Amino acid sequence: MNCYSLATPALRITTTSASRQILALRSIESHIPAVCWSTTFRGQHRRNLCRSSRMDAKFAPAKRVAGQKQDVWSIVNEAAAASPVQPIVNMGQGFFGYNPPQFILDAAKSALDRVDCNQYSPTKGRPRLKKAIADAYSPYFGRTLNPETEVTITTGANEGMLSAFMGFIEPGDEVIIFEPFFDQYISNIEMPGGTIRYVPMQPPKDGAERTSSASNWTIDFDELERAFNDKTKMIVLNSPHNPVGKVLSKEELTRIGDLCLKHKVIILSDEVYDRLYYVPFTRIATLSPEIAKITLTVGSAGKNFYATGWRVGYLIGPPELIKYVAAAHTRICYSSVSPLQEAAAIGFEEADKVGFWDAAKKEMKGKMDRFCEVFDELGIPYSVPEGGYFVLANLKRVNLPEAYSFPDHVKDRPRDFKMSWFLIMELGVAAIPPTEFYTDEKAHLAEDWMRFAVCKNDDILEDAKGRLRGLKKYMA
Repeated sequence: MNCYSLATPALRITTTSASRQILALRSIESHIPAVCWSTTFRGQHRRNLCRSSRMDAKFAPAKRVAGQKQDVWSIVNEAAAASPVQPIVNMGQGFFGYNPPQFILDAAKSALDRVDCNQYSPTKGRPRLKKAIADAYSPYFGRTLNPETEVTITTGANEGMLSAFMGFIEPGDEVIIFEPFFDQYISNIEMPGGTIRYVPMQPPKDGAERTSSASNWTIDFDELERAFNDKTKMIVLNSPHNPVGKVLSKEELTRIGDLCLKHKVIILSDEVYDRLYYVPFTRIATLSPEIAKITLTVGSAGKNFYATGWRVGYLIGPPELIKYVAAAHTRICYSSVSPLQEAAAIGFEEADKVGFWDAAKKEMKGKMDRFCEVFDELGIPYSVPEGGYFVLANLKRVNLPEAYSFPDHVKDRPRDFKMSWFLIMELGVAAIPPTEFYTDEKAHLAEDWMRFAVCKNDDILEDAKGRLRGLKKYMA
């Protein structure tokens, strides 16, 4: 095991002034180029060449971004803009096609009229929002959460997770994640120097033949246990899962929790879809007091209230973990948007009173059922989501024309990228290829699947269904 305790923060959170000077000197030294040698050039020309090389080196991008392939979001958006079929029906990105409920909008508008809501909030979050979250989640945790020590507010769930990684991960530490994964996990872990150990969820073996529950995407627990070692510092869970729609069962969570207790590993539980579940939903932090002490639960007011652009996230966890997440958040962006924090606080205070949570769940399940009717009609199998607002459909039965022309940045990618391009260009429907959420070695597991987001207005869902019926002529 590592010699430090579970809650040992990353060095960057505790670095002294003297240490910072040493690190700065090392940073400067690392940018001094090697001596430029040349047997061809003489005099000033050689000096100019060396100077040019030094300038080029200074402008070189960091390795973490230099070798990245074009990301799926820009590929899909560029294809959508170039498609001859307009307007595009966007079933790709997971943003809502409609506004938050009126009581949330009214809260945001009212907050803008208050002087204090237009100035910096405390770095750990507005007291009203922290209390509202503690009150909203205490019943699930079976005890009263302390809003001052067990809750911290972040600029969206993504920055919250980055803060967790920055707060605990040092170069050489390992983090376990499951494939498919939310793509931001990768860069967020690698930026502080973490190494990722991937454990794939296996799709249903008959996924190309029949529709079945998303629960049939399974974890190989033998492979998971092999991923743990002395360098393992953290594991990332996502339930309800994006893009699979799987809700990890209590039995699965218990086995994961036991492994983390055995190996003294922090659990980062990404639960941003925690109000949208259609089967029993268990929060891993609630399984036992021992597991609660090693778990950071991530939530999103933006996802909860149909306002993904607000970027209001939060983490719940034990004080000895939360304080270092908050310390990292302070150095990343200091504080989060004040009026939207206030509006989110009112949202949590009022949601139960107006029956919002139950209505949101019923509405999203209805959208899921409505949209999936087209797959039933076409005989296209899919994974029935247990939570969230994404559905994975298996398009193996759809035959891409042999002579179809794909651009260079698509033709060498897995089949689902080609299918995504084809759907946009021929039917005007944008969907996301899920191999983007896999390593290259495991991409074959998902290349026949496609992710559709159903958090859209019903007329948009009906338009998408009408267009997808155009697949019939490409099916055997």
